[in-house]
Amino acid sequence: MKQPPDNSILDLAAQLQKFADERDWVQFHTPKNLAMALSVEAAELAEPFTWLRPEDSDSLDPKQLAAVKQELGDVLIYTIMLASRLGIDPLEAAYEKLKINRAKYPADQVRGSPKKYTEY
Repeated sequence: MKQPPDNSILDLAAQLQKFADERDWVQFHTPKNLAMALSVEAAELAEPFTWLRPEDSDSLDPKQLAAVKQELGDVLIYTIMLASRLGIDPLEAAYEKLKINRAKYPADQVRGSPKKYTEY
């Protein structure tokens, strides 16, 4: 197998696998558990924004920004671990979803609107 470049998603996936293997944690990394952990981390990502005014969410203080960074890291880690476990290329999945969203939300029809595609 070709060695993935450093700082690639493949490299991160390999490092996460090694980390789990070294601790004998793979046995706990079932798709169900990984999806649940991802959900928990996504909820924790919202915590630093709780009770902020929308305009304040664009200018977090350093402590809030550090908390968001940590939670984003957790979300990405669990996303990659779940994708790896299920044999899904997360970049391919994201590009496929972007293509679907482009079809659902044509820019000339939805520009500036927060409505869901079923509402226009």
